[in-house]
Amino acid sequence: MSDADGDDVKQAIGMTADRILVSPSDEIGERKSRSGILIPATANVDRRLAWAAVVAVGPTVRNVEEGDRVLFQPDSGWEVEIRGDEYLILRERDVHAVASVRTEGQTGLYL
Repeated sequence: MSDADGDDVKQAIGMTADRILVSPSDEIGERKSRSGILIPATANVDRRLAWAAVVAVGPTVRNVEEGDRVLFQPDSGWEVEIRGDEYLILRERDVHAVASVRTEGQTGLYL
């Protein structure tokens, strides 16, 4: 049997152009308010931003690196399943903020 059908072959994933592969945090789904009230994922989804961990970046991405966390609108990306895990593909312009451990030449907010 040849490996051309890709059944057991693991391939490296490289993003193209300005694309960013992210692993969304659990807060995209249902969440709880401070008082413990369960808020469904469909409530105010158009106004709520979410955080995700950056898994891979394309060659023309300038302000985001692997390992950063990005703030984005959940409906701005494309969903993809890779080896049973859910990811999102975003464009760099869809990212509203970046949280990183880099310290050289940066000022501003820290999480």
